[in-house]
Amino acid sequence: MAVRGSLAASSAGLGRDEDAVLFLEGAHYRHDPRWLLPVAPRLCLACVLELLPEPGASLVRKRHMLSCFRDALLRHASLVAQLVAQDQRVCIHFISMLFGLLCSVEDGSVTDLCIEVLVQLTTQLKLEHIIHCLLDECHKQLCNMPSMQGSLAILTLLGKLVDAIPVLADELVKEHGNLIEHLMRGLVYPNEGVQASVCYLYGKLYASPVAAELLSGHFREKLCPLFLSTLDSAQTKELQINCLGLLRHLLKYDLFVSMIMNKFMLAGNAESVEGSSGEISLPLVLKKFLLSRDESLQVASTHCITSVLVHSPVKHAPAFIHADIPEFVFEHLSSSSEVLVWSSYNCLILLVEEPLFFSKCHTVYGIEAVVRSLQGSLKMTNTELHKQGLLLFAEILTRQPEEIQLFTSSAMCGDAARALQEAVSSPVLEVAAEAVKATSAFLRKDHQSALPVQFTALRALLEAMLSRCTEFSQTPLNMRALGHACRRESEKAILRRGQFLLNTLEGFRNACRLAVEFQGEPLAQENPFTAPSAEKEDTLEAFSEFLLSACDSLCIPMVMRYLEQTTHPGLMEVFLSILHSLFVIVPHMKEKFSKKLAASSFIRLTLELKARFCSGPSHSALNQVCSSFLYCMCLNLLSAPEKTEPPSSKELSAVSELLQQGLPQISSRGPESLAFLSDCQYVDGATRQRQYCILLLFYLAYIHEDRSVPRAELFLAVQRFLVSLQDQGERPPPVVFTASIYLLAICQDKDSALDEAVVSAIRKFLEGISDLRLVYTHHPLLLRFFLSNPELMSRFGHRVLELWFSWEHSSYEELDDVPSAGQFNLPTSLAALFQILRSSPSILLILLDLVYSSPVDVARNVLVILKTFLRRNEDIQVGGLIRGHFLLILQHLLVEHGTSPSGASGNLALLLSLLSLVQLRNKSEQELDSMAMKLLHQVSKLCGKCSPMDVDILQPSFNFLYWSLHQTTPNSQKRAAAVLLSSTTLIELLEKMLVLTWADTGSPAWTEGDSPRSALLCSAWLLTASLSAQQHVGGLQVHQTLSVELDQVMKTLSFPKKRAALLSAAILCFLRTALQQSFSSALVALVPSGTWPLSASKDTVLAPLGTSQVLYLVIGLQNLLVQKDHLLSQACIGCLEALLDFLHARSPDIALHVASQPWHRFLLSTLLDAGNSAFLRPEILRLMTLFVRYRSSSILSHEEVGHFLQDVALADLSDLSDTTLQALRGFLLQVQNVGLLADYSMTQTLQASLEGLSSTSLAQPPLRDMLYLGGVAVSLSHIRD
Repeated sequence: MAVRGSLAASSAGLGRDEDAVLFLEGAHYRHDPRWLLPVAPRLCLACVLELLPEPGASLVRKRHMLSCFRDALLRHASLVAQLVAQDQRVCIHFISMLFGLLCSVEDGSVTDLCIEVLVQLTTQLKLEHIIHCLLDECHKQLCNMPSMQGSLAILTLLGKLVDAIPVLADELVKEHGNLIEHLMRGLVYPNEGVQASVCYLYGKLYASPVAAELLSGHFREKLCPLFLSTLDSAQTKELQINCLGLLRHLLKYDLFVSMIMNKFMLAGNAESVEGSSGEISLPLVLKKFLLSRDESLQVASTHCITSVLVHSPVKHAPAFIHADIPEFVFEHLSSSSEVLVWSSYNCLILLVEEPLFFSKCHTVYGIEAVVRSLQGSLKMTNTELHKQGLLLFAEILTRQPEEIQLFTSSAMCGDAARALQEAVSSPVLEVAAEAVKATSAFLRKDHQSALPVQFTALRALLEAMLSRCTEFSQTPLNMRALGHACRRESEKAILRRGQFLLNTLEGFRNACRLAVEFQGEPLAQENPFTAPSAEKEDTLEAFSEFLLSACDSLCIPMVMRYLEQTTHPGLMEVFLSILHSLFVIVPHMKEKFSKKLAASSFIRLTLELKARFCSGPSHSALNQVCSSFLYCMCLNLLSAPEKTEPPSSKELSAVSELLQQGLPQISSRGPESLAFLSDCQYVDGATRQRQYCILLLFYLAYIHEDRSVPRAELFLAVQRFLVSLQDQGERPPPVVFTASIYLLAICQDKDSALDEAVVSAIRKFLEGISDLRLVYTHHPLLLRFFLSNPELMSRFGHRVLELWFSWEHSSYEELDDVPSAGQFNLPTSLAALFQILRSSPSILLILLDLVYSSPVDVARNVLVILKTFLRRNEDIQVGGLIRGHFLLILQHLLVEHGTSPSGASGNLALLLSLLSLVQLRNKSEQELDSMAMKLLHQVSKLCGKCSPMDVDILQPSFNFLYWSLHQTTPNSQKRAAAVLLSSTTLIELLEKMLVLTWADTGSPAWTEGDSPRSALLCSAWLLTASLSAQQHVGGLQVHQTLSVELDQVMKTLSFPKKRAALLSAAILCFLRTALQQSFSSALVALVPSGTWPLSASKDTVLAPLGTSQVLYLVIGLQNLLVQKDHLLSQACIGCLEALLDFLHARSPDIALHVASQPWHRFLLSTLLDAGNSAFLRPEILRLMTLFVRYRSSSILSHEEVGHFLQDVALADLSDLSDTTLQALRGFLLQVQNVGLLADYSMTQTLQASLEGLSSTSLAQPPLRDMLYLGGVAVSLSHIRD
């Protein structure tokens, strides 16, 4: 009544509220407005309090009232709480009425509303006395109940209250301990609804650590078996879910896990989990839920298994494995539920920590499900699911015993590779990182043993992994922020990149290890059962070459970029182990790969790593990897050098042992290593070996352009090292001495000189070596090193140059084809050699010896180099030096091989060719000195001892003799001719040579084309003509005549066959000389052959020629002129001029007849068809001069001469050669002398042209007269005049 009075107080004068929710329309007007909710719905608490206990109110009305109150409480929780809390008595009364209604009503919907309102109201009020009051009422009700039949609502309320207010769990256990006993009664009550409520309340109690500790004894003594029995027998889903919920809370604590798992089984028992009769096994109970078709139960049971395993997989996993739990968890991986798949992943990740999991072959059974699940999950967007699946896959691949094959088919292995390929390509970094780890574990031999090995799939997987790593490593860092925060973020980003790169490299290293292991498997190499179309790609060889290529193009650049930011010793250990394994994987490429690494400064990089991280006992594994890598790379480089002789197997074995012992001990930086190498005190054996190793490392670095230490400091250190060796009486291994000499040569400056002690040590070491080839390294600076030191050059210069040219594999024939050496850029090696030769021309004598003594191919290169040097350095006068040395060689040869000089040396022809070149460098009109005369005598003597078949010797010899007769002063020419005429054997040889021109030898190569024999015949004819001319002019004594069949000469020229133009020109020169001498030479005897008899008495006037011979010869000359070869045309005109002079002297009529032949006009027309200025060619001008001289107006009329003069007056004469100008002058003078021009203006034109020629000819530089054409020395003036 007090409460009712409170509710009705101060209500006088209040009218009816139209907006209020009137539950008691007749009594609401009495209620105080403060009990009215100020917002809609305008609920009146007083009406509620009067309605709830009203016996006459229907249950439906009460339920509606509670529903409205609940809605108001949900919408305006704080306002309703304030409304209820205005009066403590009213509040307690309201709670009591609600609790009373809860206990008295059997309608489930009403009880649910009561429980919900009580829990929400209690939670919002937050009044301890209200909560205690409610707990006391619940406790009282449970104690007064004779059975648990009506306890469902109270138990449900308690569970909801503890769930809403977790701290109540501790208070309920501490202050209401008896209540726990009633919970035990409810758990055995045969009503699963009551049991479910009890389990729910237990779950909330055990969720509190304090309450759980207080209830631990209760659980151990009473609850555990009863709960497991309830869990096992639960039928309704509500009870099953609540039991599993309680179990999950219990399994949070190691104590309860041990109690539950050890209740019926001993730890580590490998027998059946069924247990004894009546006992319940948790694995079997959970297995039953796994087999249910309810996804929520499957997820809950999987979570429970995971919760047990979290505490100790090794301890508790066997029980679940023996219960075949993994089999059913694997089955769940095919579910479409992400939650179930996630739970299964977590459970299996813990199960795989137990070896029994693998020995029972669960992984073999479930790997296909894992792969398919992984393929399916990667199509989803849940990245956490991706990571867990990859983590499980990685754990299985890592822990799978080698003796148990995981993938039973090659197809399954390929599917796994493709799934991993898709995962490593994920844009989410965490997913890609997990995939890289799984890939690393996947690349194991036992995982890839199913034939045929899927090399193509593995390659695609590795390409995707490396591509993803490259993409991540090239992502720019965010450097926009400033300060320490930016630096920390940058450092974290670099660390993430380093970790990802490390994982990638570990995967790549496993791929390399896989390739190495497969090298010992014939079946893997052959890869049977592979489709023919994939034969070339799906092989171990192709996979191995891919690994090398991928490392070269992807791994190395990525690591180098990362090293620019930071250095990670663990990462570098993996990286260097990869490089080391590649030497074994692709053995045929190990030398090339080693050279590329050395050229990329990997020797310096490895030494810096050792110096930075391996100077102490730390990072011993890195030190071992660095040493092994350097060891293999150094051996590869030393066993296949490019510029030096490879060491013998014995030497290589010694170096191998040296490096193997010394490299692990080296951990010093460059300056420290130089100081160690320079140690001049007594050095023991172990220290000396370390010095050897350091020296070899510097040598291999420098030879591949890696300047790891300063040159000057290394130069001094190597000198001190060699002096130390000599002082201790030690002799270094050849490889070490090779390195020392090379480093000295490379590091020596132009101005620095070796100490005498160092030179003495080097000489002593070299003299103790059987062959300099063993320590020679082909390099221009090493050549300079030996040749610039007089002591070393005098002792070893010849051998060094010999080795130099033996290593020069390239041909220099193109240099010999360059007419002007300045137009061709020399190779670096030749430029260095030429610089040495300029500073010390005496070295040319060594080269001359090499031309004579070396193999032909080497000698030819030396000859070309000598020729090029002489052409490029005409200012250096070395002719006397070379000629004197050559004279000694030639004299020595003739003494030892007098009868057959051609068999003395195959290089004699090369020497003679060089001699010709030296002579050609001399200026014309130069007197022949005594040295030249001696050479002339020796060369003529040499020629006399040869046969016509010795073309290689005779050709340069004839060139030299021919030059001696033309490029000297008239006095020297006469002396030279006398020397040659005194050699009867030479004259006999020339006679034999000339006969070969028309002799039937069965080999047309003597006269056809540009063959060497044809060139030799040219020289023979030119030399004979020159000797004949000199003898005739000087009246020299003839010791041996030379017979030539005139008829054959005439026939050869009258009926020209296909032969070299130069040969025809040479024969024409001979015939011109004979005609100029009127066939009266004392040297040349022109004998008839009888093949062309005289036909008339008038032929005696032209003897020894006949008229028909003359006419045929003219026709032959016309045919040769039509060929329009410049040199041949000059020879033809010269011969025609001499023929007409000869005819004019014998019979002017015949000469005029020959000059007036009608065919001459056709010939002239043909020659003039070449262009408008064709007449300004020397041969045409000389031909027209002949026609003018003999007044052949039918050939060249007066009008045509006038036109020519006009054309000459208009022509630009500044570009004409001196030969053309001379011919033009001759033509103009001949026209002037004959008096063909009657017109005064033409006479003036002629005079003006002559005056213009005088000034033009003075401005023209003289042309070189002596040339080499097709290997034949030719004097242009001799051919022309």
